[in-house]
Amino acid sequence: MKFAPSWDPTTAIAQQRRDAMLVRLRELRALEQRAVDRSAEARPVFDKRGQLLPRERVGLLLDPGEPFLPLCTLAGYQQDTREAASSIPGGGMVAGIGFVRGTRCMVVASDSGIDAGAIQPMGLEKILRLQEIALENRLPFVHLVESAGANLMRYRVEGFVQGGALFRNLARLSAAGIPVITVQHGSGTAGGAYMPGLSDIVIMVRGRSRAFLAGPPLLKAATGEVATEEELGGAEMHTAVSGLGEYLAEDDRHALGIAREVVASLGWQQERAKLESDPDKDVLLTLMPANLREPVDLREVMVRLVDGGELLEFKPAYGAATVCAQGRIAGHAVGFIGNNGPIDVAGANKATHFIQWMCQLGHAIVYLQNTTGYIVGRDSEQAGMIKHGSKMIQAVTNATVPQLTIQCGASFGAGNYGMCGRAYAPRFLFSWPSARTAVMGGEQAARTMQIVNEAALARKGQRPDPVQAKLQFDQIVEVFESQADAFHTSGLLLDDGVIDPRQTRAVLAFCLDTIAEAQTRQLRPLQFGVARM
Repeated sequence: MKFAPSWDPTTAIAQQRRDAMLVRLRELRALEQRAVDRSAEARPVFDKRGQLLPRERVGLLLDPGEPFLPLCTLAGYQQDTREAASSIPGGGMVAGIGFVRGTRCMVVASDSGIDAGAIQPMGLEKILRLQEIALENRLPFVHLVESAGANLMRYRVEGFVQGGALFRNLARLSAAGIPVITVQHGSGTAGGAYMPGLSDIVIMVRGRSRAFLAGPPLLKAATGEVATEEELGGAEMHTAVSGLGEYLAEDDRHALGIAREVVASLGWQQERAKLESDPDKDVLLTLMPANLREPVDLREVMVRLVDGGELLEFKPAYGAATVCAQGRIAGHAVGFIGNNGPIDVAGANKATHFIQWMCQLGHAIVYLQNTTGYIVGRDSEQAGMIKHGSKMIQAVTNATVPQLTIQCGASFGAGNYGMCGRAYAPRFLFSWPSARTAVMGGEQAARTMQIVNEAALARKGQRPDPVQAKLQFDQIVEVFESQADAFHTSGLLLDDGVIDPRQTRAVLAFCLDTIAEAQTRQLRPLQFGVARM
């Protein structure tokens, strides 16, 4: 049964939703620009050293005019400080999937304009996620390194221990047959020296690149030996004496040109079809309300994501609040699962059936989250909601096809799990600015605690203090609501980025192309990866 859209984007309510979404998008762009501006403050220093700023390096590495998918741009937002006005997002690095000499690559650059590129706590989590994406999607990992290493002023032992996973993943990428290419633009000290050490190809810049396990201050403190930075780990030494570097570049531009040649030599270029224009994409701004209690028909979203608006709905009359449908995005066959309300018994069974059907067909599944979770109540419990919801979670967990998730609105309770939230390892997960994620709504949480507290006091023969009860209620609501916000959850890397709803089709097409390339790309795994010689 094909779905015919009926949403009118010109109505007053549609325009209200559009205006609210545009406000959120302006806030998002302002946060991303905050990191750009902070990094650009270092321009005088970079100019004096004859260097390019990190984003200029990325721009020169990438093919001009080709798409680039930024990833995790809000990483660390409000995690370094609770003050939103002073928090710099990005995790201290610029990253995304783009094209280098026609080859789709994972590109990661130290944002050395901020704290000299020192690795931030959420920056570590960000690069681990980027490595995971590169490994799963067979993407060459191109790393533009200039980092002061760990920030010793913010030293935490768990960061040091867990940071070893960064180097473990570089070894895993190489062993899997995925090239790891590093341009050492500046310093790499202590653990940072293992970034080039665990790369397949290393390009160094004369007079700027440094890589050593112990820099001059640490060396003198530990052994009393005095040596210059160039003697310990300069580019000329490493390319001519130690063998750590393969190529010696004269400056950043030369180094990036060499990197492009190295990627071209992989022979991994593929022809790509162009994504057709999407004149209906602006309607997506008008669909999601700021107040998530207002009803939304996610079929209106689905139909604007698929080729030609062709959407085939699955079991439309059964478990109608759970929407399952088939379509194509940029030629890729996909199944959609979305929510027009809480997931009931019929909806859970329908979704389980549909997931298995997509696995049989080999079609990727796209989850559009907007649910308050699995439905509760006596009738639901007696009908077996727990076991039927569990079947859906089992299907999501063990699906044999790629799964992609877009958090459009509410993502509450176990609905986050059943709709392939972060813990269920979707291949990619993005949020709209309207998304909210929590175990439950703030008022629901506060009301639950109020009932529990009142019952506890009643058992003691006491009554609650109305003033204190109201204060506690408001505090709980504030805690839940602030943590549920899409910018906050993205700062915690609970998604791969917040996107403009209008770009959803293009983002999904890009990701599906990436997955399709990975499925056809032939790797030549090695037992231990490429060792430095």
